[in-house]
Amino acid sequence: MASIFTKIVEGEIPSYRIAEDENFYAFLDIFPLVKGHTLVIPKKETDYLFDLDDQTLSGLSLFAKRVAKAIDKTIPCKRVGVVVLGLEVPHAHIHLIPLNSEADASFTKPKLKLSEEEFKKIAQEISAAFE
Repeated sequence: MASIFTKIVEGEIPSYRIAEDENFYAFLDIFPLVKGHTLVIPKKETDYLFDLDDQTLSGLSLFAKRVAKAIDKTIPCKRVGVVVLGLEVPHAHIHLIPLNSEADASFTKPKLKLSEEEFKKIAQEISAAFE
């Protein structure tokens, strides 16, 4: 059975797309810790990040770097943090989280509740800054 992320890549489930290429996809987390919290995934479903082949893992990192730079240009933050947990969805993914303090990356705090309009605005702004 395909993961929720594979269904997003295939267009079966809608997402707030930030960027994509032939191998990778970036979209807003719908349960964000802060505004601009983005997920970056390989399109090919692999459960565990470190089971990715070297080319895919390095490509994912380079793609995530470009996404992080777009986030940094559009979301007020001191830096963009990178978190890899990988327990909640069986599809390798990287969390990019705009940080103003370490508490911004705490997955135990309540998630933000954003409107569809807020999600769309954030996604459009980050996407426009993606190079």
